[in-house]
Amino acid sequence: MAYDETLADRIRRALGPRADVTEKKMFGGLAFLLDGRMFCGILKGDLMVRVGPERHKAALAEAHVRPMDFTGRPMNGYVFVGPGGSRTEKAIKRWVDQGAAFVATLDGGLAETRASISRRTRQSWQSRQRQTTRREQ
Repeated sequence: MAYDETLADRIRRALGPRADVTEKKMFGGLAFLLDGRMFCGILKGDLMVRVGPERHKAALAEAHVRPMDFTGRPMNGYVFVGPGGSRTEKAIKRWVDQGAAFVATLDGGLAETRASISRRTRQSWQSRQRQTTRREQ
């Protein structure tokens, strides 16, 4: 088992039904994404949370929290919350909500990226059509 399935179920309960949240297996664990952007996840028995650079230092000051460094290099804005810090449903909800709130402040996201690609494709097609029309005249 690469990640704690029970913790995954507890995160799902904390999130409730949300069409804007998806799950993706990555990093040997499970990630939860809001509009295509990771905001929390699980690696082995640890809860991983994207708190953002501004909240990083404050998050590290809390009990059972350490830098997210599974690559050997800490990632600014991400923390691991050990099992002691995710013992209760209330604690999990607080961390999950914090991660989702941070990601919601970011510009873009999957929906905007797709819209941008569609817009560029449409503009490119329209430009080619205009060029073709000019040549025919």
